[in-house]
Amino acid sequence: MPGPATLSPRGRLELGISVRGGRSVASRQFHEGALRVLRPHYLDESGQVCYVMVNPGGAYLGADLFLIDVDVEDGADLLLTTQSATKIYRTPGSFAEQRMNVRLGERARLELVPDQVIAYREASYRQSSRFSLDPTSSLVMAEVITPGWSPDGASFRYEEVRLRNEIRIETGRGSELLALDNLLIRPPLNKVTGMGFMEGFSHLGSLVVVDPRVSQGLAGELRELTRDFDAYTGASLTRSVAGTAGLVLRSLSNSTEELNNLLGACTGLLRGRWHGQAPVNLRKY
Repeated sequence: MPGPATLSPRGRLELGISVRGGRSVASRQFHEGALRVLRPHYLDESGQVCYVMVNPGGAYLGADLFLIDVDVEDGADLLLTTQSATKIYRTPGSFAEQRMNVRLGERARLELVPDQVIAYREASYRQSSRFSLDPTSSLVMAEVITPGWSPDGASFRYEEVRLRNEIRIETGRGSELLALDNLLIRPPLNKVTGMGFMEGFSHLGSLVVVDPRVSQGLAGELRELTRDFDAYTGASLTRSVAGTAGLVLRSLSNSTEELNNLLGACTGLLRGRWHGQAPVNLRKY
């Protein structure tokens, strides 16, 4: 299948965050094409800066390539979200692709909470994210994959969605792979075979947490929290030699709203427990 690998990117965004005067600010910012960020917001008195990514083109199309580079320097704190859902339209004979590189410095923190990815009929999408973390840094990433509608009113008709997260811990001894998370959803194949990890559900929610404070007890608490929602949820843990732990929580449902509320409850618990911050509702509708 031809792809966007050899094409010039349709959108590129670079964002560097550092600490000045007790607040996190953009020390480097660059954009071209169909990607940019809105002006910064400060949602509380913690000094955490919130940036909203925008795609003025409104959607991803076949052979589109989007590149995002985020660098959160030592002690800086970034909440990064999107203005609206990422919509993947038909990609005949090709696929749309987003590549993200993220670096977190010592005691840096990133909350990455985009709106849902909506894949429409005959859409193929690949998302590859590489995270390089200091052993003392903190990453929370929440995302939802949902099917769009087709002209006949049916849903769950996209071709495939591929998500790849590579998470590395950088130490004085080199780079250690903490997690390599590959996810492939092919609704047409699942429909034909009657098999697949979606187990009859149409929506997928994922929460990735990397932090030295992650524990088996926290995983159990998050699983217990998800019992209040109409979703099927499981969690797994991993730990690096440097002491940083990672948690991946996945939830299956038939509702975007239910998954958004579930992930919001989980991230809200972490904001309060670790940072003394109130939960935030970033939905724009």
